[in-house]
Parts: sequence; structure tokens; C-alpha cells
Amino acid sequence: MSMKNQTLVSEIVLLGFQNLHNFKIPLFSLFLLIYIMTVWENVLIIVLVSSSRNLQSPMYFFLQQLSVCDFLESTIIVPILLKTIIYDNVILSSVGCMIQFFFFSATEGFECFLLAVMSYDRYVAICIPLRYSSIMSHRSCVILIFVSWLLSITAVLILAKIMATLQFCDQNTINHFFCDFFPILELSCSDTFLVYINIILQSIPVVFFPFILIIVSYMCIAHAILKIVSNTGRQKAFSTCSSHLAVVSIFYGTLIAFYVVPPRKDSQTISKVLSLLYTVVTPLVNPLIYSLRSKDIRDVLQRVLNRIQEALNMQH
Repeated sequence: MSMKNQTLVSEIVLLGFQNLHNFKIPLFSLFLLIYIMTVWENVLIIVLVSSSRNLQSPMYFFLQQLSVCDFLESTIIVPILLKTIIYDNVILSSVGCMIQFFFFSATEGFECFLLAVMSYDRYVAICIPLRYSSIMSHRSCVILIFVSWLLSITAVLILAKIMATLQFCDQNTINHFFCDFFPILELSCSDTFLVYINIILQSIPVVFFPFILIIVSYMCIAHAILKIVSNTGRQKAFSTCSSHLAVVSIFYGTLIAFYVVPPRKDSQTISKVLSLLYTVVTPLVNPLIYSLRSKDIRDVLQRVLNRIQEALNMQH
């Protein structure tokens, strides 16, 4: 990188949530509890799907990948959030700030692609069930996940090249609890118009194409469900999609609210609350909505708990 493009500011200060006063300990305790629960839920799903023969299906394989993504996203964001609550602000190196932003962007991009893959999986299961096992073979599922990560990482590398053109001169304070796109751009003393245009163009294949694929998949699914004669059959078909629809609604709802219609500079509180929804709350509720209500996962978990109980009884 040329001297012209090098960052003049070596440290970034994250202000987090200011003026908490007596709420520091309760908020710290709350977010720490959320983080512990998030890690526990997602690690549990990853282990159960890996170790149980009854969960070796494409749907649960994709759920496991969603848990990996949620675990990574939460681990990237929450530890820094906890530090901003206790210390009022956190000082990161400019490189560390960018690394956090790029890793976070990679997980967000991957989740966009993964939700599209999961909607395609539901489409094949409901609309062409006789060919499901051949289309959604384990090899196909692995390739879809690999391609999703590859596309996400490629998008982040392009983003890194764009962000490397920015200069940061005097200001080094971000009124946020992590290094996000808009707060970083507001710090820059460069002309950011072309960066905005590049990011908008890049968001089309990463965010909007997967969203369109999800919509088209569910239009086909709805058409197929309406053809089912029995109410029981309709309910069973819809129940396999309801959890995915809930996750898509939460994820894209907060993402669109924040990035497509970003809050004004004088609405920092709204910005932070929306950010909390998709960085802290979503990784917590995804396993509850999607996996832990699944009868198959509950049955496997119950068997594991029974074995643990039997082992403890034998020791006594």
C-alpha cells in the first residue's frame, strides 16, 4: 500500500454505551449471560449433529453450519461489547478494528448465502421429494457450504481492497460498540462516495440475490403446499418451513432496517439497538427457533441426558 493510502490514525476508540452509571453491572451480567447461553446452545447443536446418526440429513447439516456461523459472529462481537460496558470505551488498533469488521462481514455474508441454500433445500424436499436424496446428497451439501464460504470471503477481500483506499486523519472515536461499516466510513477524511457505490453494487450478489432466491423458493413451496389435499399434509409441509421463515424474517428484517435504511447521525441509540438485534440477539434465538424445537434434536438430547444420568447412577 502506498504512503498516500496508509492510515494516519493508529488507534480506534469504541465508545460503546455511554452514561450507563448504575446500569453497568446489570447490563454486563445480562450480555455475559446471553453470550454464555449463545455459546452453549450453538456448541450443543454442533456436537449433537456431528455425533448422532439420526441427525445425518441435509437439513441438520445446514443447521449445524448456521450454529457455527452464529457462534463465530457472537464471539467476534460480544467480548468487545462487554469491555465497552465496563470501561466506558475500548481502544483497538486500527488494524484490529478492520480485522473485526472483516470477520464480522464474512459471517454475515455467509449467513445470507446459507439461508438461501436452506430455502433451496426446503424447496427440493417439498416440491420434488422423489429426487431429494439424489439432489441434496452429502457431497452436494458440502459443496454448497464451501461455495457459500468462498463467495463470502471473496466479497470480504474485495471490500478490504476498497476500504484500504480510505484515509483516517484526526478523528479516531466511533460511537458504537464494534467496528461497523457506517461508523468506520464516518471517521474517514477521504471522499467516501465511491466506496458507498462499490458497497451497494457488492451487496447485490451477497444480500439481494440470496434474498430473491429465498422469495422464489417460498413462492414455489406455497404453490406446492396449496396443491396438497389434506390439512394434515399441508400443516406438516408448512411446519418444516416455519422455523426457516422466522430466522429469515429476523435476519433480513434487522439487516435491511440497518443497512438499507441506515439511521441518521442523530439516531445513534436506534443504530446501536438494531445492531444488538442482529449481532447479539439473533445468534441467541436462532438455535431456539430453529433447532431446539425440533423433535429429532430433542430426542437425541434426551437420550444423551439419559446416558449421562445412567453413568452417574452407576458411579454412586
